[in-house]
Amino acid sequence: MKKTLKVGVIGGGIGGVTLAAALEQRGIEVHLFERAAAFGEVGAGIQMTPNAVKVLKALGAHDALAKVGFLPEALVGRDWSTAEESFRIPLKSDCPQLYGAEFFHVHRADLHHLLTELLNTTKVTFNAQCTGVTQQEGKAVAHFADGSCFEADLIVGADGVRSEIRRSIFGEEEPKFTGNMCYRAVVPFDEMPDFVAPESSFWLGPKSHVVTYYVNGGKAVNIVAVNETASWVEESWNARSTQQEMLEDFKDWHPNIVKLFERVTDVYRWGLFDRDPMTKWSAGRVTLLGDAAHPMLPFLSQGAAMAIEDAYVLAVALAALPEDLSTALSLYEAERLPRTSRVQLEARERGRTYHLSDTEAKAKRDAEYREQQKKNPHAGGIKTDWVYSYNATDFQPKALQV
Repeated sequence: MKKTLKVGVIGGGIGGVTLAAALEQRGIEVHLFERAAAFGEVGAGIQMTPNAVKVLKALGAHDALAKVGFLPEALVGRDWSTAEESFRIPLKSDCPQLYGAEFFHVHRADLHHLLTELLNTTKVTFNAQCTGVTQQEGKAVAHFADGSCFEADLIVGADGVRSEIRRSIFGEEEPKFTGNMCYRAVVPFDEMPDFVAPESSFWLGPKSHVVTYYVNGGKAVNIVAVNETASWVEESWNARSTQQEMLEDFKDWHPNIVKLFERVTDVYRWGLFDRDPMTKWSAGRVTLLGDAAHPMLPFLSQGAAMAIEDAYVLAVALAALPEDLSTALSLYEAERLPRTSRVQLEARERGRTYHLSDTEAKAKRDAEYREQQKKNPHAGGIKTDWVYSYNATDFQPKALQV
């Protein structure tokens, strides 16, 4: 008879909720701790790429995702001023055949809600601000600001880029400001406007780029606009900006971009900070997941997808080896660390190539895009074929043991 594990998950965002659902489905006792007073993900749009959708299928959330998501026709690279295409990657028609799952655009709040719907019996504690974790006598103990604590066989830090669990076990780490700041906004429309294509459009400009795509089933357009800046900008999803600031930074851009920005009302902005990949995530009976383990720049649209993949792999490893936690965590890291490290570094590189301002360098980049397009559109452009083809649900921890 296998040992029954007790797991504490710190953080009720996308990664934490996915892990709790995956553990519960495998009969593992889990308790989720969220610092907010209730579930309610902030943010805007999110790209659920096929690699993440495969996990959501396995968890039974695909139908719910299809109801709230939007299927873009393609991922397209465009010139910031002329709208000329440099690459076009078919998505709606090709992803199911190539990768075994669709590519969805969805509002982050809708994604978070459908994941919380998977939590049938999991215990959840709200208003729980974790201050750290200690280990004693074969147990891990999470401590909270109100003086309470929670003892478990394993504590998982899914508490984001400012993870108290990571700080507690690996020490302080100062992130590096990249010199990039990002505007985000969602613009609702009664009908699809003719100046926003039903695609994931990457507008590449000098020292900046803009990504637009539909969410809310096609009833709104999500905007992510990244601009290099000499001034430091705080790392916060909730810092307000203004339409005027946004328009000023992109005033000379294509008329379709300006027209879209003119319809913006609520605008947020945050600074983009980078961190190097970690060499390990676990220490004893504590491990990390998602942004707590591998915070990354958004240029491959993989932050949430990596957390979802992490959650599934960790749940499978724990269910397979409940009596050998050390091996389960080692196998989790062996499967996930190389992949997430590569995504972190590749996202960093995309930030460089998207923002070329030298005319010769930009022309060379675009020529390479077009040449790749002729050979294989899925291997060209932003080069995400290797990202989308991965399938976390193929992970088999027993087969990896030596």
